[in-house]
Amino acid sequence: MKKNLKRWAGLSLAGVMALSSLAGCGSEGGSDGDSGSSKSVTLTFGSHQSGLPTSGIVQDLAKEFEEETGIKIDFQISPDAQWRDLIKVKLDSGEAPDIICVDTPIGLASSIHMDQYCVELTDQEWVGRMEDSARSAVSVDDKTYGITFPGAKMYFYLYNKDIFQELGLEVPTTYDEFKDVCQTILDAGTTPVYECTTNGWHQVLPLFETGGLWLADDSEIYDKLNANEVDLDEIPHLLTIIEQLQECAEAGYFGEDYLSNAWENAKEAMATEKCAMTIAELGFRGEVEADYPDFKATEKLGAFIMPWGDNQTIGVNPASNAYFINKDSKYTEEAKQFFEFLARPENLQKRLDGQPELSALCWPEIESKYSEEDQAFLDSAEKANVVQTSVNYIDSQWMDIGKDLEAMYTGASSPEDVLKTIMDRRTEQAQLQKDPGWTE
Repeated sequence: MKKNLKRWAGLSLAGVMALSSLAGCGSEGGSDGDSGSSKSVTLTFGSHQSGLPTSGIVQDLAKEFEEETGIKIDFQISPDAQWRDLIKVKLDSGEAPDIICVDTPIGLASSIHMDQYCVELTDQEWVGRMEDSARSAVSVDDKTYGITFPGAKMYFYLYNKDIFQELGLEVPTTYDEFKDVCQTILDAGTTPVYECTTNGWHQVLPLFETGGLWLADDSEIYDKLNANEVDLDEIPHLLTIIEQLQECAEAGYFGEDYLSNAWENAKEAMATEKCAMTIAELGFRGEVEADYPDFKATEKLGAFIMPWGDNQTIGVNPASNAYFINKDSKYTEEAKQFFEFLARPENLQKRLDGQPELSALCWPEIESKYSEEDQAFLDSAEKANVVQTSVNYIDSQWMDIGKDLEAMYTGASSPEDVLKTIMDRRTEQAQLQKDPGWTE
């Protein structure tokens, strides 16, 4: 078994343990006995599984920080599907970890409102070194509360160039072309697309990474949705893509086992050429090559824009997850020390080098890992912010939507049912938040 899979096995166990341990996860003194000494401080760091790189680079940096300062970092990892509700409960009860990893942006009404629970960091030296878009994702009213590292997150279809060449296939730019490509690959005896539903998040990407389609019809659609002036059933692209997903699943383009597939096995599926395509970030190729060096993923895997609904705009998520300091922590100054340590240029470079799936950081001083070919590809395409970072009550129900789509795939619901459930859930969340657009 590969090294990173062993690491995830450990993290999964840690996740189960964290569900019980987070109830009493406040900072503790170390064995030195002097609670006033930094050497006796242990900072608790709570995160969901996907909040930390599988390579363990953050844990490695934490070890270096401990060697330098004597301050220990106790990582407490919880399952993705449970983290959002768990951390909200712990924040409300005053029992949250010292450092908290959550998804951004925090300015949306449907966010966890880290500005209410966490220490303001605006005066920290490193704040001004982050890209503006990343800083805005961890800020409210021009006050910064978190630190984040990954560059803009962008998902594509990564495809096996050899398979495409052998079958005489061109990169598809429309949904019909995509279907033709999938059918040709399937007829040749290979699964066209590696899709996985057990993780809950992956199958949702086509719905909301294609917000450029929405904006092309109405440049103010995100604002109108947030004001409840229109609803999701007035955006035809959304239902169309849900229907297209069902069509591809029924046609066998996702293979026979997609309902039991896990994202952790995507690298193997692509490297062994069991599948020809999968939705991933460009940096996924580095992950594949790290585990399967003979496959030469950076050379063999090309990329194209997800053509669901005939989309040809790259969806951009300006920031994904970030770290925050619990304002109830006894050790806020020590936590600030850790953030300062992570933001040092040499440690930013270590993070980029030690995270194979990462192509760039949101720190302009650190050069990206994009090749000239990748950069030219990115520069040539139109871009638009993804729906989940722009529209309220989408990201907060992401994992639930994954279950909705799974129910559709098993025949328990229809595309129309999926859309209605998303709308109803969005209304419910807005009313619970007493959102003026729904309550006035």
